[in-house]
Amino acid sequence: MFFDRFQALCDEKGISVYKACTDIGLNRSAVAKWKAGGKPNGTTAAKLAAYLGVTTDYLLTGQEETRPNVTDDDIKFALFGGDGEITDAMYEEVKQFAAFVRQREAEKKE
Repeated sequence: MFFDRFQALCDEKGISVYKACTDIGLNRSAVAKWKAGGKPNGTTAAKLAAYLGVTTDYLLTGQEETRPNVTDDDIKFALFGGDGEITDAMYEEVKQFAAFVRQREAEKKE
């Protein structure tokens, strides 16, 4: 159950469930809803997970998210649609462009 996991994570951090809620801007009444079997919405779950230092998957389900093993060939196929030959040089240009976009976005946030 979500509340049991939430309470255990709060206990590990040495804080009350009420403090966790108020620290992220929630009303303490959320705790009563969760004790009764409810779960937080996506935005609230993301805030709680970040606050508690866990993934939202772990917070909501108790299990870590599993991601498929993606290879360079999978990425090339997704980017280029599998049409024709994809050279390493083409792939390197795409990776450089992605790095440029990440850097540009990071600079916008500053």
